[in-house]
Amino acid sequence: MQNVPKHIFREYDIRGLAQSELSDENVTQIGQAYGTWLLSRGIDKATIGMDIRLSSPRIKTAAANGMRRAGVSVIDIGVCSSPTFYWSLYHFEVDGGIMVTGSHNPKEFNGLKIAFEKGTLWGDDIQEIHRIINDDKIVAAKVPGTVTDIPINEEYIDMLVSKITLGERKPKVVCDSANGTGGLYAPEFLRRIGCNVVELYSEPDENFPNHHPDPTKRENLVDLINCVIKEKADFGVGFDGDSDRIGVVDDKGEIIWGDRLMALFWKEILPKKPGCIGICEVKSSMALPETIKKLGGKPIWWAAGHSLIKAKMRDEKALFSGEVSGHMFFADEYFGFDDAFYAAGRLCRMISNSDKKLSEIMIDIPIYPSTVETRYDCPDEIKFDVVERVKDAALKEGLDAITVDGIRINYDLGWGLVRVSNTQPVLVARCEGRTKEALDEICRDIKERLIKAGSPNFKWEY
Repeated sequence: MQNVPKHIFREYDIRGLAQSELSDENVTQIGQAYGTWLLSRGIDKATIGMDIRLSSPRIKTAAANGMRRAGVSVIDIGVCSSPTFYWSLYHFEVDGGIMVTGSHNPKEFNGLKIAFEKGTLWGDDIQEIHRIINDDKIVAAKVPGTVTDIPINEEYIDMLVSKITLGERKPKVVCDSANGTGGLYAPEFLRRIGCNVVELYSEPDENFPNHHPDPTKRENLVDLINCVIKEKADFGVGFDGDSDRIGVVDDKGEIIWGDRLMALFWKEILPKKPGCIGICEVKSSMALPETIKKLGGKPIWWAAGHSLIKAKMRDEKALFSGEVSGHMFFADEYFGFDDAFYAAGRLCRMISNSDKKLSEIMIDIPIYPSTVETRYDCPDEIKFDVVERVKDAALKEGLDAITVDGIRINYDLGWGLVRVSNTQPVLVARCEGRTKEALDEICRDIKERLIKAGSPNFKWEY
């Protein structure tokens, strides 16, 4: 057996360089180890899909062959978005599957999102796949599984359309698919529910020739902003490469970041479901729990990471949550997985039933001075120790803090967060203040604590 590199087994997925780290041999072993893992849990059927990257067909074939060798039969749904793949688990009533996608990463990378039951593997379960390979515990079935091609893109769009009914107002929407999988679905879906759609970059192209497919970065939303203003659109939506994350721009061209977008969706959900739990990702603005409380909900803090949020939602039977990065999880009228198309449809529905512009609806959700999520290099061998030192020092001082993921220190006029990236040799920091002066002081204090704890120097990003 070839030694599959351990470092490609990340916290939420398996990800590496497509041509070397995700070679046919490596991926086949991963698929067979995952098939072994599934069979140990009584599961002998799974789905598989892929994004539009040139390396994805090869990787998909290798992963499917691996699962088949273990004795798992595979339903191949072809080119699709990650939400379509997640829906395939419900559509075919299976409890396993692999989505081959590089998401928003550069084109030389690719990855595998691994499903179990109706969620995705994370943490030690992903590491278990590597241990099965490393310990030579892979099963080889006497009778291999089968592979059956069953595309479901049209059925998926039909399902989306059935979930959204607009009011009398028909929004004008600019739709930026960023040359990812969004172009396969979003324009058709939005038109079929009644929207006037202006398209940007709908043609899939793994080179992402117009801008990088990451709607959490301001520079990737410039064309969307300009088009919304030029077209006098009601709003604009942008998608990442595999379409599980959404970016939103209002009618004035202002970006609505993920935490404020969550607050907006709570304005629709909580009046119908008073008193329900609102899970707040630890990186979120204080405007999010404030809005949830104001609307009669019960905010609780939780760790960052789409797999972690989805698991917490299942544990709490929560109706909705999301991430600053643009993952939105609707379980009130939907399946609970992150689907940027459905999120776009919910936003369309809100606008269609309002006589206000989106910018006007957002007025009562505060915007506090803040940094953006500041990510900076810190070696893997020290990053955890740095955060632990910051945490230990703050708790010894008796500071009010949230410790579900790193440490979020609460100040009188704001907060500062330090956490470890689960996917890269990176530290993540963010600060927010009720005033610019408060923000500056919090940033100074957090940076001082980090440097004292052994962190490399860095600059705050705004």
